[in-house]
Amino acid sequence: METENENKTKAKNEHNSIIEVKSLIKKFKNKLVLDKINLNIEKGKTTVVIGPSGCGKTVLLKHLIVLLRPSSGEVYFNNDRIDDLKEKELDKIRTHYGFLFQGGALFDSLSVRDNIIFPIDQHYKITDWKQIDELVKSKLAMVGLDGYQNYYPAKLSGGQRKRVALARAIALNPDIILYDEPTTGLDPIRSDIINEIILKLQRELQITSIVVTHDMKSAYKVADRIVMLHNGKIVADGDADYIRNHPHPVVQQFINGQVDEDDLALLRMKGTMSQAQFLPSDFVQ
Repeated sequence: METENENKTKAKNEHNSIIEVKSLIKKFKNKLVLDKINLNIEKGKTTVVIGPSGCGKTVLLKHLIVLLRPSSGEVYFNNDRIDDLKEKELDKIRTHYGFLFQGGALFDSLSVRDNIIFPIDQHYKITDWKQIDELVKSKLAMVGLDGYQNYYPAKLSGGQRKRVALARAIALNPDIILYDEPTTGLDPIRSDIINEIILKLQRELQITSIVVTHDMKSAYKVADRIVMLHNGKIVADGDADYIRNHPHPVVQQFINGQVDEDDLALLRMKGTMSQAQFLPSDFVQ
């Protein structure tokens, strides 16, 4: 049952939504991953999606850009249904989106400059290369990496690769950026740099951001709204304070990083450990 807080959030988001998901169900064979998801994403705000591994966060994210299609249900962008469009029709829609993949997904054989140019080259015929170089410079400046144009991904740190990937994600001046675990694999300082860039892009470019993360410190810092998924359903929806004080034990268990009591009991059971199949001496010649 939705609380009064969640009903108010839902009504507000419906009024100014840029993305809307209606009764979204996704199955992979017989496995139900998303179970009748209804979600409105408010324009110009940052919505963070949290939840345990395997709950359907990344699957949901991919539906928003129709990298996956629903088993049933509908997805809308600016009030137009998009989940039933053909791939050629989706090409134009996707120019409104930027996507930061979990690993960055840079092309190792391309320089930083050419990585950022890549999405532009895919959608448009480039004629003014001076203008393109100025665009690359401005996008790198947004993420604090102007001057790295001629570097290759192998020469960059993990945090720098994420920032280059983010510069590429904003190359087409998108309305929306989808972030899949943007701080995974980064130390706390580099993670906070990514958080600051997310806030900067929203503040300066009025970009709508949707962030999938396990990182609660990051979630609390960047979110206007936090949505929690559990077993394919939305179990909590509100601002950071609302989520911190949510009464549901599943929410509290996740945000505080607590092991389930049943799992804890299993881990603490006494018993003998099975012998290793091989010993180190078995490999000595």
